[in-house]
Amino acid sequence: MALIGASPVTTLTVDLDALRNARGMVRLCLTAAADNFPTCVDDDRAVARSVPATQSSLSYDGLPPGGYALAVIHDENGNGKLDTFMGIPREGFGFSRNPRIAFGPPSFKSARFTLSDLGDEQRIRMRYMF
Repeated sequence: MALIGASPVTTLTVDLDALRNARGMVRLCLTAAADNFPTCVDDDRAVARSVPATQSSLSYDGLPPGGYALAVIHDENGNGKLDTFMGIPREGFGFSRNPRIAFGPPSFKSARFTLSDLGDEQRIRMRYMF
């Protein structure tokens, strides 16, 4: 039985494809704020998660429906950040909707997806430059 006046919540399932190895951690940042994508800095409503790189699937439960974008890094050495060399990522990365990558991260708009009352699944292809 639904409660009158209760806000609807839903589930997002995330599947990661093409992780290079099972070392380190996978760090995910889910946000609805365009100005805080992809880092989720200063975003109190962002949902950041870290899971072992052996885990290639996870769920976010209890999310309100709406527009979101997801950024993922494969932190192979476990230092808590995306390592770069001359601005080029040395570790894996991926984004919701798998947008085309040119120079720098994609825009929020290109990674944005709509989470409906029925939930959603995002299959993210990890990319490695080195």
